[in-house]
Amino acid sequence: MKLAIGADHRGVDVARRLSDSLTQAGHSVSLFLPPDGQSCDYPETAWEVGGVVSNGEAEMGVLVCGTGVGMCMAANKIKGVRAASVHDELTAELSRSHNDANVVCISADLLGLQLIERIVDLCLRTPFNGGRHARRLEKIAMIESGVDPRSTEQA
Repeated sequence: MKLAIGADHRGVDVARRLSDSLTQAGHSVSLFLPPDGQSCDYPETAWEVGGVVSNGEAEMGVLVCGTGVGMCMAANKIKGVRAASVHDELTAELSRSHNDANVVCISADLLGLQLIERIVDLCLRTPFNGGRHARRLEKIAMIESGVDPRSTEQA
């Protein structure tokens, strides 16, 4: 799978280690990191990773910052990105099966590397369920386009 992984200064070490393990597992990884030792603003990295996911250059993105929240907020501003702040295996699975998340945002400060690796692995293995969830994604796309999602019939 083609993956894009990005981090701010607080997530660099986690992103590098995650990139190494995913590459060893056979994935193609593009890494978006600030220059060594430099602080950066997380929206810039979210823009880069979200952009390559949105335009199809990567099938999925992983963003790592202190809490995962800032990256998630920024990435969700990009059309076509469905970013989820994921903090355990349940949110990882549901973000994929119900929400078809294409960018996973993770905390470098609050989660250990083993849990992060399990979360990402679960996200990569979990398919989207479709069905009623597809209708909800269509409504998210409507909101992105400035259309009231209540204007469609409920099934």
